[in-house]
Amino acid sequence: MQGATSERASWGQILAVAAAYAACYEVTRYFSYSHWILTAGLRLGCLLLVPYRFWPALILGESLPVVQNALLHEADFGWAWTCVSSIPFIPLCMPFVKAIREKMPLYDANGQLNATTILFATLVCALITAVRTDLAVFAALIVTPDGWDAWRSEALIDLLAYVLGAYLGALSLAPMLLVLREGFRENLSWKRFFESRLTRDVALGALPLLLVFAAVASVSSGLSLDVLRLGMAVPVIALTARHGWKGTAITGMLSSIALATTSATLLDPAMIRTQVILALVISGSLIVGIKRSHTALDRSLSHPSIKR
Repeated sequence: MQGATSERASWGQILAVAAAYAACYEVTRYFSYSHWILTAGLRLGCLLLVPYRFWPALILGESLPVVQNALLHEADFGWAWTCVSSIPFIPLCMPFVKAIREKMPLYDANGQLNATTILFATLVCALITAVRTDLAVFAALIVTPDGWDAWRSEALIDLLAYVLGAYLGALSLAPMLLVLREGFRENLSWKRFFESRLTRDVALGALPLLLVFAAVASVSSGLSLDVLRLGMAVPVIALTARHGWKGTAITGMLSSIALATTSATLLDPAMIRTQVILALVISGSLIVGIKRSHTALDRSLSHPSIKR
């Protein structure tokens, strides 16, 4: 699943990839909301990892559910919303991600991840997703007499919420897809997976802690709820310190899910503040974790027993 290649994909391969992507898109969209957009993570992960020859399949796979959803709700939101909402997000992101991949390769010469590439691509795709989503909201509002005034007064708030949602959604899923890719590259067996320290620390440490926090948060309010939500960032920091960027990716996804379960209303200011903090923690932890893996590789290469 690397960059450009001279091979051409067959129609069977394109249809298979499109069907798989469409199915995954529907699943991630089901669990998404305005400030936690998991489809952005699926989109970014595929654009970073899938060879260019399969990109038409990604467009086809996203177009099917997007157009279907737009047509189903045409009577509710009007023809203008349907036209805007029929535009899939992924072709809008493709030229930017392609330029990023070519100017800043995802992996360096030693096979190590580039944190700048991941975070820059995440931010760019989040901005594109937010603008396209906000335009659809405006298109839905223009069918009402006060549509323009309503959209203009809330446009900035909505746009920032969508940027956060796409950014955090991308950080929740895309790094995890990179972890899975690393596992395939290393031919990781189920035995090694279950015996690894990372699996043990997640299963016996981070996951139980997040489950407890989410359960207690469901019956809490006020300051205690805010503290519990902030506490969900702790496993990200802890497992980054122990396992590098892979710990960040796994606990970042789990912490985002746990935090999402505590949301009772959309555009809750307290929830959004916590999500901003979690997004910053995951971003910083990715940078630190990837840098740590680079340092570990440099040390191994400089070790006398490794030198040729």
